[in-house]
Amino acid sequence: MLKRLLGREIAKRLLARDHDQLVLAALIGLLAGCASTGFRWMIEFIEKIFSANSLTFIGLPDNIHWMILPFLPMIGGLIIGVICKFFPNAVEENGVHRVMESVALEDGKIHPRTILSCSSTSAITIGTGGSAGREGPTVQIGAAIGSFFGQFFNQSTDRIRVLVGCGASAAIAASFNAPLAGVLFSLEIILRDFAISAFSPIVIASVIGTVVGRAIEGNYVTFQVPVHQLVSSWEIIFYFILGLLCGVAGFLFVKAYFFFGDFFAKKVSIPQMLKPALGGLIIGIISIWTPQVMGNGYEAMQQALNGEMIWTLAFLLIFLKIGSTAVTLGSGGLGGIFAPSLFIGAMLGSAFGAGTHFAFPSLSASPETYAVVGMGAVAGAVMQAPLTNILMLFELTNDYTLILPIMMSCIVASYTMQILHRHSIYFEKLLKKGINIQHGREVSILNSFYVRDVMTKKVVTLPQDTPFRKILEIVSRSKSQHFPVVDKEGHMTGILAFSDMREMILEEGLGDLVVANDISTKNVVSLTPSKNLNEAMELFADMNFEQLPVVHENDPTIVIGMIARGDVVNVYNREVLVAELDR
Repeated sequence: MLKRLLGREIAKRLLARDHDQLVLAALIGLLAGCASTGFRWMIEFIEKIFSANSLTFIGLPDNIHWMILPFLPMIGGLIIGVICKFFPNAVEENGVHRVMESVALEDGKIHPRTILSCSSTSAITIGTGGSAGREGPTVQIGAAIGSFFGQFFNQSTDRIRVLVGCGASAAIAASFNAPLAGVLFSLEIILRDFAISAFSPIVIASVIGTVVGRAIEGNYVTFQVPVHQLVSSWEIIFYFILGLLCGVAGFLFVKAYFFFGDFFAKKVSIPQMLKPALGGLIIGIISIWTPQVMGNGYEAMQQALNGEMIWTLAFLLIFLKIGSTAVTLGSGGLGGIFAPSLFIGAMLGSAFGAGTHFAFPSLSASPETYAVVGMGAVAGAVMQAPLTNILMLFELTNDYTLILPIMMSCIVASYTMQILHRHSIYFEKLLKKGINIQHGREVSILNSFYVRDVMTKKVVTLPQDTPFRKILEIVSRSKSQHFPVVDKEGHMTGILAFSDMREMILEEGLGDLVVANDISTKNVVSLTPSKNLNEAMELFADMNFEQLPVVHENDPTIVIGMIARGDVVNVYNREVLVAELDR
């Protein structure tokens, strides 16, 4: 035990310098690359178990396979439901939004069990036919590895956050053979920070992760595509229109995702354990006619990229994939949204390209060219990360000739999405939980503190009939700036600010003529204990008040405390100072 502690302390000292952190980043890149590849193998293994070949292996006749295959996603959903029943905390930690939350609010600390829980549950969902992708789970697996090593070697808070980004970038790079996209994903989405102190270790981790992935599986390209090119300079207009459509498709996808999440949570009145199975059954029924919606859909995407899919089917699959993914994830299945976004974009691009090429054959490329561009545009809109997806698409296809159309469509799609829906799917997921990380780390820290943590319960109230002379006596003995005015039952009817009394102090004869109810403000702005301090600070700024009453959650007329702007500022300054000392 002593030797292990000494070894840990020595490692901590060796890794205390900035340039030595690159060694740790390389180690994380190595392990994250291996874990990412292992996760892919796990999905492929489960796919083989839940396949037609397995049904043949156990002796079932080929002519009844079509009756059984649609029920396989339901079986996978049932397994997920059982896991969620007995390990709810582990499952709730899944999702890219949880990595973002841990970086912004939890000092980058992710529980190591996430590696096992995330990989197993997501592999079951995808492998049994659930409509989801492996990008989200891959990020979490890598991020958990980075967080573990940061905590094990007692790194500072800022360094742990960077190491989380290292793990995420290495995992993405190894999984998709995309080192540049891995780096940009971590910087643009996970860390939201392009500082050189974060950039260098993440690049190292991404490079090592890519090398590991290539060493194990070869230097492959995810999608094999023919050579493309701009047929005419006027064609850029078509890609602009495609970007608009991809932004709308991304909006529909996000709305469907949250609609079905709320629907299964609030409207489906069956045990929680059975909801993923119900979602899997729905996917299985849809797959009877369109099996392309199952799993990550890479085979169908490859068909669209090769020009082997008719436009009517491609158009239909846009909406079926949106619905299938929303049902899978909304019912409780686990997986990412990147592959479904690529799928939706490929089908939209293929259908749009077919129509464009039919109408303007001499000015436009073939439908498969638009399918390539559409992939990145929808993903960029949904994730609100156009730069990441521009590079990701280039590395997934190894085709630089379409970089201009890709840039055009991705940016237009992202802006269209911002107009229709302000936030990315990850950020919206956090907002649903009451977490806002948009305004920077320090303000995000305030999201983790609540009014109940800061408010004072010593409230000086004024009965409605308190004469002005008595009010002055009470105010002179109090340090408060605002005084709730209450009726005989103790219910607040208004509030009296010290500033409201200044003009009346010098007027004679008001001592017994004016009472508290006469000069109080009736439209009271208040807070509840469950509000976070970021919300409180925004209210202070909007109303220009120094104090606000805190009222009961279920009755806004019952005052239970007061909160001051200065107390919120003190919390802010304290947490910023602590963060600086941890660096």
